[in-house]
Amino acid sequence: MISTVVWGTGNVGRAAIRAVEAHPALKLAAVLVHNPEKVGRDAGELAGLAHSLGLAATDDIDAVLAAGPRAVVYAASGDIRPDEALADIGRAIRTGAVVVTPALYPLYDQRNAPPEFREPMLAAIAEGGGSLFVSGVDPGWGNDVLPLLISGLGTEVDAIRCQEIFDYSTYEQEDSVRHLVGMGQPMDYQPLMLAPSIPTMVWGGQIRLMARALGVELDEIRETLERRPLEATVSTRTMGEFEAGTQGAVRFEVQGIVGSEPRIVIEHITRIHPSCAPDWPTPPDGDGAHRVIIEGRPRIQVTVEATDEGENRSAGGNATAVGRLVGALDWLVDADPGLYDALDVPLRPAVGRLGRK
Repeated sequence: MISTVVWGTGNVGRAAIRAVEAHPALKLAAVLVHNPEKVGRDAGELAGLAHSLGLAATDDIDAVLAAGPRAVVYAASGDIRPDEALADIGRAIRTGAVVVTPALYPLYDQRNAPPEFREPMLAAIAEGGGSLFVSGVDPGWGNDVLPLLISGLGTEVDAIRCQEIFDYSTYEQEDSVRHLVGMGQPMDYQPLMLAPSIPTMVWGGQIRLMARALGVELDEIRETLERRPLEATVSTRTMGEFEAGTQGAVRFEVQGIVGSEPRIVIEHITRIHPSCAPDWPTPPDGDGAHRVIIEGRPRIQVTVEATDEGENRSAGGNATAVGRLVGALDWLVDADPGLYDALDVPLRPAVGRLGRK
């Protein structure tokens, strides 16, 4: 059994505890928390399980890492604290642990990551003999392994389009929704996530990964952006009201240009309410989905809908990201120490998990 630590118990961490507990090759060794109110609480309770796991959460990072876990699922956020996340992850790798995380977008495409991200990780691997695999859902399997797999069913492939279409009122991270994405803000507000070059920083690595796998050279990566205001004030279950005239929907593309044409495209269509921008693409049931469209012969369209935690689509997306990462741990333990990306780490069947409670 591979002793595994889950570090963080937010939206991703809750799912990570459940995934580690369900995996037949893994043993949950510790759960690390930052919130003092969570210290001492049972891991099963923090994960939303109906039973206890007999393991109390702790904030003693030194003691947990000193115990020498073989694997760490780093589930703490890196969006607004990248330096701290980088330091935490490096610390775990230097103990010899295999680390998986969705936290650091620049390392999704680790070969082209900025030196300030890549070099500390390579140094930690050289020092401790651990490994790192960074991935998720979008960016993640929704725009790397899934579209590449589906493209192999085509005779002629003209373009690949990966879409995330979501109602963000189900996303229980109000600060990110209102400030990073800008929902409910005046239309002249500049959300960090939509600032020029930021979408390419987050999703450009996925474009490069797909281009590498497809054997094509990119001319460049471009961005497009559209924003729409709410026509009426709307009320959401988790985040309160969003006023008329403020940002209610966002649509952007990160385009991989090949032969002067956008051939590899990652598109996001995000709303705070379905009434905003109804002419834009919508998911099948209005809540959220990930979709891959292969333009060519034949034309292929695959839509993935995931739910968890009471039919919540955002929680479902988080759970699939966790499934990709936690499912890779035993493969990474058997592999050589190193810095890995989605083209290195196979997506495998759920061996030993069918029917397992």
